[in-house]
Amino acid sequence: MSEILVSDDPMLDPDVIAGALPDATIRTEPLPDERAIVAAGSDAAALVVDVNTPVPASVFEQLPALQIVARAGVGFENVDVKAAAEHDVVVTNVPEYCTDEVATHGLALLLDCVRKIAEYDRATAAGGWAWEEGRPVHRFPDTTLGLVSFGPIARRLRERVRGFDLDVIAYDPYVDPEEMAEAGVERVSFEELLARADHVSLHAPLTDETEGLIDADALGAMQDHAIVVNTARGGLIDEAALADALADGEIGAAGLDVSRREPPADDSPLRALDNCLLTPHAGWYSVEAREELNETVARNVAAALDGETPPNRIDPDLDWL
Repeated sequence: MSEILVSDDPMLDPDVIAGALPDATIRTEPLPDERAIVAAGSDAAALVVDVNTPVPASVFEQLPALQIVARAGVGFENVDVKAAAEHDVVVTNVPEYCTDEVATHGLALLLDCVRKIAEYDRATAAGGWAWEEGRPVHRFPDTTLGLVSFGPIARRLRERVRGFDLDVIAYDPYVDPEEMAEAGVERVSFEELLARADHVSLHAPLTDETEGLIDADALGAMQDHAIVVNTARGGLIDEAALADALADGEIGAAGLDVSRREPPADDSPLRALDNCLLTPHAGWYSVEAREELNETVARNVAAALDGETPPNRIDPDLDWL
């Protein structure tokens, strides 16, 4: 009987996993670090983790029974995929379960920042009734949306904004210009995107190349009314530089669903800024997305334990790993 170790996270539903693997033993444990994984997983054939559970090379060295690490989500930067392959452990993810949800959430953050919805709400709830509370508000049509990375979520967001008459540009060195052109997007350099975009929406994976991509220099290169939306990974942004840029009026606003530390520290300056909208890494969530996530994780694990190649196996030879 195979043992499956599941990180203790509310987005995971061990009952769904157990339903697809009736002959397996499912154990749910808090897994905040490598030490906890090794202590709990000595007999585990499968490890199911969320983004907050780091799985470094040393885990594979110490858990010889392990056959699969199933990442419950899209990104997998918390798992050493190359080390896993060296120990004959397959790594999987769930690449498209929340594409619609995150694209919609990103658009909601953007529209909120454009129309100052949260600011109007706070002022009205406090007893006010003045359109001036949101000044300045600019027209949305005929502005430029810049997409940083052009993967599935960015592409879905591009579809979502078609009716708003935006110019859409994108920076992604891994996507051909012709492919972007077919989607109605102009491929530009990162520097050109920063200079031209009225709204910058981040969709890149977190890698050595993208860590801190939006730093003080990048923020300084943006227009002073620019809006930054991040539904990807908190590590893409230098948050201290962002807080300074927002406070000093170097950019207009930010809508963030992710942060470097989740939740942000109580004293994070981003919490106190009226022009910074924060949501609790909720962009992925819908009832349907959560069900699809758990069902896909279960299928990935079942395939690996049956000696098959899971449908969502991560290729350890990806260029950017």
